Amino acid sequence: MDSSKILEILLVEDNPSDVKLTLRALQKHNLSNKVTVLKNGAEALDFIFAEGEYKDRDNREIPKIIFLDINLPLVSGIEVLRRIKSDERTKKIPVTILTSSAEFRDIEECYNLGVNSYIVKPVEFDKFVEVVSNLGLYWVLLNAPPENA
Repeated sequence: MDSSKILEILLVEDNPSDVKLTLRALQKHNLSNKVTVLKNGAEALDFIFAEGEYKDRDNREIPKIIFLDINLPLVSGIEVLRRIKSDERTKKIPVTILTSSAEFRDIEECYNLGVNSYIVKPVEFDKFVEVVSNLGLYWVLLNAPPENA
């Protein structure tokens, strides 16, 4: 597989402004060229498990990190997380919830399901850019994933 095509970050976000800001933040550290953006939970599940319109995708190509919003159309981010963490093929993929929800029950449920990190989106642009840049650098460049992850 061509290493320039390796998927590093999967961003599942339905808000175009948040997608734009996230990509801009990742661009600051040259991490935006290996990002796949999906706009709803159903599309995310199809992509991750190589089903539906993504049935021809090589499902051995897994992201180094999934940035996942909770409030997604069609299938919620919590349900996407549940499916990822309950499947042997995908449970080791690091998932960071990147959401505006600071609800205790959402945070608790995500950690119970095995989320690796839960980040409440900062409202200020500069803070948002800093948070996303640091997340991208950590998960893509610094984190040592388990073998077969």
